[in-house]
Amino acid sequence: MAAGPTPPATAAPFRPPIPPPPPCFDYRAAVLADTRSAAAASGSPALAALVESGALVRVPRRRFGPVPAWRSQDFVEPEEVWILGTSHLSPESVADVERVLRAVQPDNVVVELCRSRAGIMYVSSDASDEPLLKSNVFSLGGAKFFGAVNRSINLGGQSALALRLLLAVFSSRISSGANRPFGEEFRAARKVSEDIGAQLVLGDRPIEITLERAWKSLSWDQKTNLVISLFRGITSTTDTPQDEKTAVSPYELYQKLSTSYPSLLQPLIHERDMFLAWSLKRSKAVNKSKTVVGVVGKGHMNGIVYALISDQGDLRFRDLVGRESSDTWVTSLVKGLIRDTIIGLVLWALYEQLQALL
Repeated sequence: MAAGPTPPATAAPFRPPIPPPPPCFDYRAAVLADTRSAAAASGSPALAALVESGALVRVPRRRFGPVPAWRSQDFVEPEEVWILGTSHLSPESVADVERVLRAVQPDNVVVELCRSRAGIMYVSSDASDEPLLKSNVFSLGGAKFFGAVNRSINLGGQSALALRLLLAVFSSRISSGANRPFGEEFRAARKVSEDIGAQLVLGDRPIEITLERAWKSLSWDQKTNLVISLFRGITSTTDTPQDEKTAVSPYELYQKLSTSYPSLLQPLIHERDMFLAWSLKRSKAVNKSKTVVGVVGKGHMNGIVYALISDQGDLRFRDLVGRESSDTWVTSLVKGLIRDTIIGLVLWALYEQLQALL
């Protein structure tokens, strides 16, 4: 299983290389002719049905745009990229992943996960084995829990770690009665990749960097309001009727947060669309591949396809993970002391809440 490179601690400042798709852009219409012809040639009725529903698209290399001058001569983009849009909570998506991978027989399968979330692909799907605090996209569980904590701090800092823990407990709370395992399609992608001999690639930007950038995009008032809102959702004593409890996908949660805090839309969704596009067409893992299949949440498809066909050589790793700090060491020390005190209180409160839940 290939993972994306770990960004350096002093990465360059982030400058979005590609703007979000314009409102008029329709990913399905943009590549429909290419997708239909390839699906018809495959002779698979399942592929054709997914194409017509908009869940599956194909982007051939000739639609990628010009080869950038800075690209190594040893690197060759994949001949074609298929993108399957899934629901992280739907059993139908599991069957779709299996059908597409067996029909297309790709060299690489790129999943919407990063290194610290790869454990989702190995979690038991048996609902009876699940703890009360369910595994979800923000979880820090697994045999290497402390390694995950250390990675979160190194890449995103303590603030990103605290926000991740808050979101993990909040996600578990609001989906506590759903009894629907998260990420079944990723487990299916792993199993089928092993069966057909395809390389599994972790294609999402590290969640630690995403949450760090999300936190920094907020004003102090917004940060305070967000933390208070999450705590209220976690500690609420109001019982939700069992039939109203539903599992919420990360994309849906990000969209809800972005409605209240518009500045979150860029780091939580648009930037990750670009990173996933980079993973599909320009990461070292897909060099000289014939066919690559991406398994991503369907909400990312519009942004990914737009980034793939609009790229003029601008999708570069260093521009998709950059972080910056202009603070002096004195300012950083003072901020760190204040931050660590606040985070300590947050972690203590989370611990108390977990004790009550478990």
